This record gives sequence, structure tokens and C-alpha cells, in this order.
Amino acid sequence: MTAEPTAPADPPAARPWTIGLSGLTVRLRVTPRGGADAIEGTATLSDGRPVLLARVRALPAEGAANAAVEALLAAAAGAPKRAARVTAGKTQRTKTVEIDGDGTALAAALAATLATAGTGRRKGV
Repeated sequence: MTAEPTAPADPPAARPWTIGLSGLTVRLRVTPRGGADAIEGTATLSDGRPVLLARVRALPAEGAANAAVEALLAAAAGAPKRAARVTAGKTQRTKTVEIDGDGTALAAALAATLATAGTGRRKGV
């Protein structure tokens, strides 16, 4: 019997986050009014950038969707809500969120959450 080949681990550049000195920077694509607050998986944008796919129930009005995204990512990374903040793309579907804390631990918790998301990867979103 031969063992089935396993897929190589994702290179760091393929992950939608970057570990920094003060925490974790996450790139994501958000669907507001999505029926549920959830992380759905990862995707590659048409320009080649990897993003986390997230869905929130909140409307994209008066910062409600951004607040929901911050809460969702903080919970997924095991951080308090106040640790996460949208730093780019406040009025766009593609956003950057910074989460303060131990970047390695935050990345591990987010990867564990992503592993249970179940929808896999998409290209050209």
C-alpha cells in the first residue's frame, strides 16, 4: 500500500493575514446583510490577493457592518471585541482589519476557525 500524497501547507503569502509586532492584519471580503455572522472560507481576488470570506447580518449603514465584522473577527481569533478595528475599506466590501495581541496566537486561533468553516477556497472573486 502506498500513502496518499498530502497537499503542501499553504505558504504564508497565500494566507489572508499577516503577523506583525502588534498583532494580526487580516484582509477580507465581506457580504453585509448575509443572513448570519460567519466566516465562510478563503478566496483569491482577481488581482491575486488572498482574502478571508465573511458574512454579517448587519446592514452596511452607519458603521453597523464594520462593527459586526470587528466583533466576528475578534471572536474567531479569540480576542476581545475592542482588539479588532477596520483600518482600510470602511465603505467597501474588501476590508483590512487589525487585531491587537499576540499575532502568532491570533493567527493560530483564526486558522482553527477557518478549518471548521467548511467551504474551502474560491478563485477570482
